[in-house]
Amino acid sequence: VQLQASGGGLVQAGGSLRLSCVASGRTFSSYVMGWFRQAPGKEREFVATITRSGGITAYADSVKGRFTISRDNAKNTVYLQMNSLKPEDTAVYYCAAGDSLGVLRLDNTYRYWGQGTLVTVSS
Repeated sequence: VQLQASGGGLVQAGGSLRLSCVASGRTFSSYVMGWFRQAPGKEREFVATITRSGGITAYADSVKGRFTISRDNAKNTVYLQMNSLKPEDTAVYYCAAGDSLGVLRLDNTYRYWGQGTLVTVSS
């Protein structure tokens, strides 16, 4: 599976962005999908995850209530809608695909990774 993330950019605090991640191949619906981020000088951290059918989602406490993960299996795409953005959300955001019946929060449980898209939130 190859993953291509897009949608990053520069936005003011309080604004919104929607990230997309398109997967190649015909097995997208068999993977749990996740979003992670890495800020400058910091370790990569979990943001959100969604099960294969999209029925269950999970979020990091820092983004809960502001970010929404969703997927469209017909389009091989997972999305991350980010609202009420804060300067501390500035990071490179990565999408990832993993094998599981449930959600995955740990980055070492994901098998495939996209190249990342930069989100910059100005104050």
